[in-house]
Amino acid sequence: MTRDFIPVRIAVLTVSDTRGPEDDRSGDTLVERLTAAGHVLAARDIVTDDRDRIEARLRAWIADPEIDVILSTGGTGLTGRDVTVEAHRAVYEKEIEAFATLFAVVSMGKIGTSAIQSRACGGVAGGTYLFALPGSPSACRDAWDEILVHQLDYRHRPCNLVEIMPRLDEHLRRA
Repeated sequence: MTRDFIPVRIAVLTVSDTRGPEDDRSGDTLVERLTAAGHVLAARDIVTDDRDRIEARLRAWIADPEIDVILSTGGTGLTGRDVTVEAHRAVYEKEIEAFATLFAVVSMGKIGTSAIQSRACGGVAGGTYLFALPGSPSACRDAWDEILVHQLDYRHRPCNLVEIMPRLDEHLRRA
C-alpha cells in the first residue's frame, strides 16, 4: 500500500545579529528544500540572538494553528550569544533527544569531531514540532537532507513524525 504525500506547514526562523533578508543563506537553504519537497512555507522571520525575542517568536508560532513545524537556524553553538537552544528548551513540552543524537552522527560524517560544537535540538510544544539547527547552510542541508525530509514525509516507513501529528496535543483535549 502506498500513501499519499501530506504537505506540512513549516515556519523558518533565522537567529542572527548580522544577517538580513538579503543575505540569509541558511534560511534560504531551508526554504528551498522544504518547498522543493512539497511542503508549505507558513512563515519566515529573522530575530537577533536574544533569548526573549527568540522565545516570543517560537511561542507565537506554536500558538498559530497554521504552523505545524518550526525550523530555526543559528545560535546553537557554544559562544555567549548562542541562546537559541535555551529558548527552544524553554518552550518544549517534550524534547526529541534522538534528533540531537542523529544530527551529531550525520555531522560527524561530514565534519568529524567538530560536530561536538553543535547543540542542535528538537522538541514538541502545543502540537508543533520545533528543530533548532546550526547557522551554516551546509548544516541546514545536512539536517534537512539526512533527517527532516524523511521524518516530515508521511510516506516514509517504518514511521515518521507526520503520522503522529494529530496526537501531539491529545493531552490538551482530554476531558
